[in-house]
Amino acid sequence: MRDFFIKTKRIGFSKWNEIDLNLAIQLWGDKEVTRFICSTGIFTKEDIIHRLETEFQNEKLFQIQYWPIFELSTMELIGCCGIRPFDRCSYEIGSHLRKIYWGMGYASEAAKAVIDYSFDVLKADKLYAGHHPQNGASKKLLSKLGFQYIEEKFYEPTGLYHPSYELVNDRL
Repeated sequence: MRDFFIKTKRIGFSKWNEIDLNLAIQLWGDKEVTRFICSTGIFTKEDIIHRLETEFQNEKLFQIQYWPIFELSTMELIGCCGIRPFDRCSYEIGSHLRKIYWGMGYASEAAKAVIDYSFDVLKADKLYAGHHPQNGASKKLLSKLGFQYIEEKFYEPTGLYHPSYELVNDRL
């Protein structure tokens, strides 16, 4: 049984741990999930291991991750949603969902919980986000969540300029 430190109506947020490689492969081993994340569109097993190690490091150093999220009714992995360091007092938000959970409102529900956690618990000044230029679903989600477009930023993993956005914490 996993421990959840954030719960929404349908989602439980946990933390990646050393025994989660199979879950990580289930998520990042699917080329439909990774097609907008890197230039090749595919994560190798080594890429997945490196991604997990990055999440472990972010947890150790900053107490944050792109946390694994689970459907509370089935305990199945939905994907991940969370934050990573961006700059002082701000973070970058992101999510990756397994294809079977696309279009069901999980991305929005998870992102809202992460926004609340970032602003209310961590007292972040701002959240930043970006998306692959061809990922219309992410663009629509960021708009729905209230993010404002700020610029095109070069994203080395894809080798492209990605639309970038910010959401200012008006709760401070």
